[in-house]
Amino acid sequence: MPDEIQIITTGDGSHSLLNTALNETYHSVHGAKRESVHVFIQHGLKYFLQHHPESQAVKIFEVGFGTGLNALLTASFAETYQKKILYTSIEAFPLAEKIWRQLNYSENATEQTLFEKLHTSLWNSGIDITAHFGLRKINTTLQQLPIEGNHFDIVFFDAFAPAKQPEMWEKALLEKVYYGLKSPGVFVTYCAKGQLKRDLRDLGFLVETLAGPPGKKEMVRALKNS
Repeated sequence: MPDEIQIITTGDGSHSLLNTALNETYHSVHGAKRESVHVFIQHGLKYFLQHHPESQAVKIFEVGFGTGLNALLTASFAETYQKKILYTSIEAFPLAEKIWRQLNYSENATEQTLFEKLHTSLWNSGIDITAHFGLRKINTTLQQLPIEGNHFDIVFFDAFAPAKQPEMWEKALLEKVYYGLKSPGVFVTYCAKGQLKRDLRDLGFLVETLAGPPGKKEMVRALKNS
């Protein structure tokens, strides 16, 4: 295992990773799985479907594939609710197999098989993981990614925190994400920094500050409606 990546156990018993070079964790130390469900599934995916139940295929763009936790939760949701989801995720530094195979996110053998399919699928290629969940992982940075305008319904923005990776939160990149979102569209992130909210408003988003997951006071959901 690379020295700079360490597996840790968070407050809800689920794993996260600590990047010792940045002194930053991939998920909340108060509960990795609980955070992902709260921010990305509850206030992102479920919110979108509640307001747009007519959607035939939901297109999600994730900034930061990381451990694959968000993708696993989304794929499990797609199977449970028989909802077609097309999931595009970027990651500049994919995890080594010897790391991701130790992560404890799966609750049963079916989920473990799903988790393994997510990680072993080829990079830079689209694949149907299940009948309801299509995945395209791209080994690149957001800065380098060509993005199609008005293409995605939801953005899961899950980069490292602004204090650790400020270049990921620059207004120019947020504008790129705004361009890629359909209208109506939903942007969700665990971050609730004042500068982020100001930048999102300047770009044309309607910004909502919501209660965060346990251990975190707030999170942000931003809506593109024009």
